[in-house]
Amino acid sequence: MDTIVIKNWTMSRVAVKGTEPQDVRYRIYSRGEKLYQDIQSLEGERLHTLELPDGMALETSSYEVLLRYALTDNIAA
Repeated sequence: MDTIVIKNWTMSRVAVKGTEPQDVRYRIYSRGEKLYQDIQSLEGERLHTLELPDGMALETSSYEVLLRYALTDNIAA
């Protein structure tokens, strides 16, 4: 199955309540019919991969919101 990059690696500083802001990078890609957000540290360590809901391929502002939620879950775990 082919991977199609929708938004290539984008750097972001994410403030998560109760912690220091984290510098991360993320990309949005599709594999088949499904969309994913891959989140990594700037050094390339995988932090989280989210399957995105249908219809979010072009919702750039939503990517940042999902990024904060994913990092909050990752820190709490």
